[in-house]
Amino acid sequence: MKTISLCMIVKNEEDVLARCLQSVQGLVDEIVIVDTGSNDRTKEIAAQFTDKIFDFTWIDDFAAARNFSFSKASGDYLLWLDADDVILKEDSERFLALKAELDGSQHMIMMKYNIAFDEGGNPTFSYYRERLMLRADQPRWMGAIHEVIPPIGNAIHSEIAITHKKLHPGDPHRNLRIFEKLIAKGERLDPRQQFYYARELYYHERYGDAIERFLEFLDGGQGWVENCIDACHLLALCYERTGRPREALASLLRSLEYGEPRGEICCELGRSFLERQRYKTAIFWYSLALALTPDERSGAFIQPDCYGYLPCLQLCVCYDRLGDHKKAREYNEQAAAYKPDSPAVLYNRRYFGSLPE
Repeated sequence: MKTISLCMIVKNEEDVLARCLQSVQGLVDEIVIVDTGSNDRTKEIAAQFTDKIFDFTWIDDFAAARNFSFSKASGDYLLWLDADDVILKEDSERFLALKAELDGSQHMIMMKYNIAFDEGGNPTFSYYRERLMLRADQPRWMGAIHEVIPPIGNAIHSEIAITHKKLHPGDPHRNLRIFEKLIAKGERLDPRQQFYYARELYYHERYGDAIERFLEFLDGGQGWVENCIDACHLLALCYERTGRPREALASLLRSLEYGEPRGEICCELGRSFLERQRYKTAIFWYSLALALTPDERSGAFIQPDCYGYLPCLQLCVCYDRLGDHKKAREYNEQAAAYKPDSPAVLYNRRYFGSLPE
């Protein structure tokens, strides 16, 4: 059986590191911990699981740190996790089944990354990431921030999910600070970095700067299609925040230049027309979202609610506003099939119960 080395970079992770490492017990053959400057019990906790602990001076470059961690591994395959990630029991079983099949012909294994959840613990935001790589291929991380490993050889998609369970927020300004440090040094951002820099500007409510950078990214014509679609969505939100609804609508429609409609975009278009009280047009977009199936293997940032629960709930609202309470009730019950305990669904049931027969 092929061996697997878990490679991690950590700093001040005493609250979550043990939970992460416990979740991989029996799954990996080696654990490599690279500490980038902890001043808490992180290294002490790591020592309970491995003696391969190394120091790395932090230089505002995630790729450099991750490549250093890979250099210290000896397994046939390299796995990476962040300290606030875990592998749940059902995914551990899938992981062991995959490990038994590894024979060196699989060069890169993509796994789901679930990073946001509803009140019932169901993923509301997920995407595929490169997660397990053949060490003989010498995989290399690229990018100081939002680092990535370019595709290598035979890549397969697995149903195994890594679950992100953050306990406390990190430094909200770190990513933006690193990007602006790179720019100040005169480094030119590649298209992927342009997208993520613009996204950081949006997160920091610097909407004017974000608009400029998103347009630069899109007009450059070199971006990955899923980043382009996401950029159109975020650009629309920037225009909304700055009181430019027509440009917001145009940005959402621009996303159709890059590929077929996505549920996330359709729901945003539906919301736009719902707020304009153009209920029939909103119904068109929400119905389209409901008819779509997300391509989980595209690498896109997927919000599962936009393909079921959310359009059903909003179709309920639209039909209620049009006075068609029968259809409104039907869509509320469809929403309930996705989330039976949803406060919105329960509220709607009480509302419909109060209406005269």
